[in-house]
Amino acid sequence: MTGLNTLDWWVIGSYLAGMILMGWWLSRSQDSAEDYFLGARQRGPWSIAMSVLATQCSTNSILGAPAFVAFVAGGGLIWLQYELAVPLAMAVLILWVFPALYRNSGFSIYALLESRFDRQTRIWLSGIFQAARVLAAAITIYGVASILSLITGLSFSHAVLIFGLVTVIYDYFGGINGVIFSDVLQLVVLLLVLIWIFVALWSGDVNPLTWLTLNDSSRERVFDFSGHGLGDGKDFAFWPMLIGGLFLYVAYYGLDQSQAQRLLTAQSERSGQVALALNGFFRLPLVCLYCAIGVGLAAYAGVDPGFVDRLPQKSNGPDFNMALPRYMIETMGPGWLGLALVALLAAAMSSLDSVLNALSATTVSDFLMPSRWGQRLPQTQWISVAKACTLFWGGLAMLLAFWVDDISPSILVAINKIGSLFNGPILGVFVLALLTRAVSGGAARIGLAAGFAANVMAWQWFPALSWLWWNVLGAVSCITVAWLATMVMSNIRHHPLEDSANKKVESSYGIRWAVALIGYFVVMIVMFIAVL
Repeated sequence: MTGLNTLDWWVIGSYLAGMILMGWWLSRSQDSAEDYFLGARQRGPWSIAMSVLATQCSTNSILGAPAFVAFVAGGGLIWLQYELAVPLAMAVLILWVFPALYRNSGFSIYALLESRFDRQTRIWLSGIFQAARVLAAAITIYGVASILSLITGLSFSHAVLIFGLVTVIYDYFGGINGVIFSDVLQLVVLLLVLIWIFVALWSGDVNPLTWLTLNDSSRERVFDFSGHGLGDGKDFAFWPMLIGGLFLYVAYYGLDQSQAQRLLTAQSERSGQVALALNGFFRLPLVCLYCAIGVGLAAYAGVDPGFVDRLPQKSNGPDFNMALPRYMIETMGPGWLGLALVALLAAAMSSLDSVLNALSATTVSDFLMPSRWGQRLPQTQWISVAKACTLFWGGLAMLLAFWVDDISPSILVAINKIGSLFNGPILGVFVLALLTRAVSGGAARIGLAAGFAANVMAWQWFPALSWLWWNVLGAVSCITVAWLATMVMSNIRHHPLEDSANKKVESSYGIRWAVALIGYFVVMIVMFIAVL
């Protein structure tokens, strides 16, 4: 059932055309691969922070969080426990991770691993990033194409082509500046629409929380201290969400090229630290907004019992991820529905564009430039190679979107499960690089393989272990096995990382932001206990 009319199509078409034109306009200032991938390191903290926030406010979150809060079995407001780990993760990144990345990286954060270990370790981590992120990009395309199919009546294949091609084209032209400027615009559009939907859902006479808890009183509970997730089947207990979330967010925000690349565009180390702090402060209110929309959807479904039956059906029941698009179709008038769809497209594009640019950056920096062919290529031609890599990764992600299958009833859980398989071992390797001097590259790679194997075994053979603990298990396994391998091989290598003369000044500056974020974490816990 399509709810779009001519005015809606004009709104959507104008937005998509505008994104392509903006990418083309930004391309005029690009003269080198450094401009394409780092924007000549001229970005301030606010534009970086808004770009990162826009990426986090993805279609996976916009669809998955309301579905998890309102409908998914075992769900509810306990998802907010996960977000409490964000300010703590930002504090860790500000103090220990980001300064080292900023001082030792070019286009790719994995260059730090070559400085500390060897080229093989750099290649391994970059390759893992590419495999994981192209799959995540395919899931993003799959999710937004499903929305387009539901609302517009287009076939799934046509929806994939429309969304994927527009994103690839403006990313191809604009580079990292196109990513950042489009993300800022997309975040503004998305926030306006989300606030509008929130007001509409919460403007009735009955408190939506009463509908949320009608069949399950635990859905309004934020904290769950009844389990630990270590074999009791409680995936969303407090400790796995906080500790596992801390490990995941440190790895994702600081050690994933798609996120860290925006930080590398900062005009100074301090600007990058401020951008991280801003993200730590503002992400939780943003997540609260779309969780509140989930509460409102529960109330809407309570007033209209047939709502769930009108959702698209999957083999295991209703597709709850489509609850928000279904609500939009049923309640929004001409033009407004088109604008709401633009907001969902903006959420998806802000996630996909950064991934494609980062995939291109790692391909160029980690694989092509060091090759014999790359060493002979004139510098003036690298920007063309960079754009060709963006096209390649965009096309591959679109192709893989046709093979995305069910990993979880919630797309939000699915995307985090994939990340949890890889994030812990990756974090372990960077911890070894930043905090040790004895471990060699070979030992670090053995630890990386062991951490990933431990997570796969936990997934297959220990289903009662919360997947959130995979982040901790992978990191601890990686570090432990790497140390054991170092003692066995006895090939200690001392490769200190480059440092800067003003380390004390920058560290002092970072400490102030870290203390503020920890204080914010405490205030949020107190607020949740008092209000909910």
